[in-house]
This record gives sequence, structure tokens and C-alpha cells, in this order.
Amino acid sequence: MTRTDAGEGAGGPPERARPHPEAGNDVPHGRLSARPSVSPPPVYPPAPGKGSPGTHRLEGRALLRVPPPSQAAAPARPYWLVVVLHGAGGTAEQALTWLLPQAGSGRLLLLAPRAADSTWDVVGGRGPDVARLDAALHGVFRRFPVDPAGVAVAGFSDGASYALSLGLGNGDLFGAVLAFSPGFMAPMVHHGHPRIFVSHGRDDPVLPVGACSRRLVPELVRSGYAVTYREFGGGHEVPPELATEALRWWVDGPRPA
Repeated sequence: MTRTDAGEGAGGPPERARPHPEAGNDVPHGRLSARPSVSPPPVYPPAPGKGSPGTHRLEGRALLRVPPPSQAAAPARPYWLVVVLHGAGGTAEQALTWLLPQAGSGRLLLLAPRAADSTWDVVGGRGPDVARLDAALHGVFRRFPVDPAGVAVAGFSDGASYALSLGLGNGDLFGAVLAFSPGFMAPMVHHGHPRIFVSHGRDDPVLPVGACSRRLVPELVRSGYAVTYREFGGGHEVPPELATEALRWWVDGPRPA
């Protein structure tokens, strides 16, 4: 396994996306408006149903995994949240399987949206998926107190490409990006300085590492992002040990100021 830790968040890079109208803090530019609060919402604890422990389907075809009662965080302590994005042709249920066994924390919420089409709207222009995710996040933040310094976005394959694109454009919301086998990144704007974890299989037949992560990681480092890179002997997959390492890297790492 190749291990590389590089880069210090020294400043946001200039916008380098395809030509488009003046950049703004809106859905067409990939911007999310939902923001968490450490203070419990007025309706906390959540009413039975979508706020109770277990896995729940939210509006906009998203799944929310809430810790079970034996591990549930006390109301006085805010949760952490990971948004998990599936690959092309995948499902929200599938996305949960990569991190759920490794989650192991009563403070960790997992939100898995589903793309409106066969893959995410980073291809062909943003809109439906950004709006759906923003609505789902607003719903979660209304139901649960979430630490603003404890929000991350993760994804596999096309979901990893989308996680990088959303993460770089919303680094003022996401303190970390966990990208498992990404193919590309296409942020329309850049905000904040999220920490980034990238993993990729050396024998990946779907998204070859040489054309993907070995190109993306140096570009991220040159742009001033703090990147941790893991290459492993395998294909197009999320090895459980790397999912565990990525979560520990996020949970144990520095928090945004």
C-alpha cells in the first residue's frame, strides 16, 4: 500500500471550471445552503419515525442512518454527519454498506442520497442532485444538533468524483472529503479548505489509477489542499480496512477553526 500525506490548506485555488455565468452561492454552481447548529432544535428529541434510531427514508430518495439506542449520543452532545454518495447506477442502500460497519459511534449520522438519474449531476450541469441533497440536509439539521466542525462528504467511484466536486465547492460546510476511487473533480467554485482522503486500487479496471487519482492528488496538493493518499493492491472497490482508516482519519484529525 502506498502512503502519502501532503499539502497544507494555504488558500483556495482560483476557479478552473468550464465557462459559465458569474459564479454565485446557488444550486447551479453546486452550492449548498443548509448549515448545522450545535444547539438542539426546538423539536429535539426527534418525534418517533424519521428521527428515531435506525435507517429511515427521507424526502428526495435519501436514507438517514441514526445510531441505535445503546449507542445514541446524549442530547447535550451534537452529532457528527457523513454524507455518503453511491457510484454510477448505485443506490443509497449500497452507499451505506461501505461505512455503516465501520461507523461505530453513537454520535455519527450517515446520510445517503440517491442521484436523480443514473449518476450525479456533476456531468451535464448541476441542479437536481444539489437541490435534493440541500433539502435532505436542511431536514437533518432541523431534527438533530450537528457539530459544524463534524460534517464530511464521502463517495465511491462517480460518488467520489461528486464528493470532491461538492467538497471543494462547499468547504465551508464539509470539513473533510473521503474519496474512494475517484475519476475526476469539477467544482464550479471553491470555498473553504477541507481535508481530503483519497484511496485507489492499483489494478482498478474501471477508473485506472494512473489517469485518475495519480493525476488528481498532485493537482489537489498544488492547489494547497491537505491530502492523505492511499493506494492498495486491488480493483474498483472500497476495502473495509480503508473505510475504517478513512473514518478514523476524519474523526481523529484536526477540526476546522
